[in-house]
Formats: sequence, C-alpha cells, structure tokens
Amino acid sequence: MTSRQTARISARRTGNARRVPLGRIFLYFALTAGGIVMIAPFVWMLMTALKTNAEVSTFTWLPREFHWENFVEAMNVAPFLQYMRNSLVIAVGETAVTVALCTMAGYALAKLPVRGSRTLLNYFIVLLMVPFQIILVPLFLIVKSVPLFGGNDLFGAGGTGWLDSWWGLIIPLAAGPMYTFLARQFYVSLPAELADAARVDGVGEFGIFFRIMTPLIKPALITMIVFQVEAAWNAFLWPLMITSSDELRPLQLGLAVFSQNPASIQWPYLMAGTALAALPMIVLFVVAQRQFVQGMANTGLKG
Repeated sequence: MTSRQTARISARRTGNARRVPLGRIFLYFALTAGGIVMIAPFVWMLMTALKTNAEVSTFTWLPREFHWENFVEAMNVAPFLQYMRNSLVIAVGETAVTVALCTMAGYALAKLPVRGSRTLLNYFIVLLMVPFQIILVPLFLIVKSVPLFGGNDLFGAGGTGWLDSWWGLIIPLAAGPMYTFLARQFYVSLPAELADAARVDGVGEFGIFFRIMTPLIKPALITMIVFQVEAAWNAFLWPLMITSSDELRPLQLGLAVFSQNPASIQWPYLMAGTALAALPMIVLFVVAQRQFVQGMANTGLKG
C-alpha cells in the first residue's frame, strides 16, 4: 500500500469520526431549547428583582440600572428571616420524621415476614395516585379534633387541636406513600445474606436495620430528603389553611405580604423575595444531584 493510499484511508476515517449523526444534532437542539424555556422564567424573575416599579410596568428583559438594594429592602419590608426560619423548622421536622418512619416501613415491607405485605404495598401504590387536594378537608378536621390539644377534651371537641401550631404544620405531612415505596424498593435490592449473617452473629432486627441495611441505601435517603425538603419548603396551601398567626407563617405565605394590595403590588420586592426563597433549594439540588439521580434511576429495579 502506497503512502498516498494510506493518507486517503486516514483522511476518510478522520472524516467519519468527525461526522455527527443528524439525530444527535436534533437531540442537542431540543435539549438546548428546553433548557432555555425552563431557565427563562428564573432569569426574568432575577431581572425584575433588580428593576424599579416604574420599569416593571413596561416589559423589558434588562433593567436600566441594577438595583441590588431591592434584596435588602425586601428583607426589611417583611420579617423575611423569621419566615425563612419557620420554613427551615418545618422542612427539618418533616424530613426527620419522614426518613425515620418511611425507612422503617419500607424495611418491614421488604425484609420482614409481614402477613399481607403485598396488600400493603398495593395500598401504598394506590395512595400515590390520590391527589393531595382530595384529603385536605378530612385532614383539616382530624388536625382540629386532636384530643387534649388546643383546648380539646378527651373526645377532641371544644378547642382548636393542632391548628395554628408546630404540630399541625409538621406531623400531618411528615410521611408519604412515595417515600415508603422508594425505601422498600431499595431494601428489596439488598441481598438477604447480609441480614442472615448478622442474625447468626446475634445482631437484633433493629441493629440490622440501623447498622447494616440503612447505610447501604444512601441514594434513597438523599432522594427522600431532597423531595421532602423541597415539598415542605414550598408548601403553601396547607399552612394557609391551618395557621392564623404571623409567628408561624412560613416563607411562601410571607411572600404574600408584597402583594396584599392588588392595585400596588411591589413586584421588585416580590421577585427579590422569591429569588431568595428559591436559592436554598437550588443549592440543595446541586449538592445532592448525583445521589438524587442515582436514587431515582434505581427506584423501579425490583418489584
């Protein structure tokens, strides 16, 4: 083979290597367009937070001057730090109870000889399809009728129960069927030989659960934490129904301070507060992204 033929073959291979399939180009274009569509509202929110009220009335993407002081003034107009503290307490409380209860329930369904475990699993799957709005009124009545709380007697009458309290904000939404199902799927994927070897060594069932099995489902735990923290942090409807005092108002309800008068909504302050409220969730997802994606990818591996 001559040197000229060798050069032609090499050039042909290089051209084939550089040729990008049309399907991949379309995929990149679709992903780029989708990314722009998703990030556009967030960019508009940040740009609005840096404008004046006069600039908001006319649609422009970029402000004439960047008013960074809007973020400081938004925190001074309303007790923003108090609202953020309330949301943090609710998010941490709900997440702690969710992780404790749902991991134990998932482990019991996956590894313990529980009679009717398959029926219970089907029940949790059915609950996944029930919208939260359907149970709002029954849940409100249950929270209002908690015995011996809020002036209620032993039969749950005469008072307000858990309404307008930390108990009512944290406990009713502290566990969900999705988290139990997620934990169960991960426990099922673990080999039973680990628990059998621990039982031979004299380890109790709680020791197997806490020391051996649960540390192996770290992606599931991270996924549960991210989902529950996000849900508790962004909760609006349930706190709106059961709270009446400003001391317990979470962040999403606190943002309504900037829009109490529809005729004069303070859009720059509202957008600045919304941006500050979204920032912790963005940081949380960036930090836990790898474990979160792994947990979601492995959820349905075993039935």
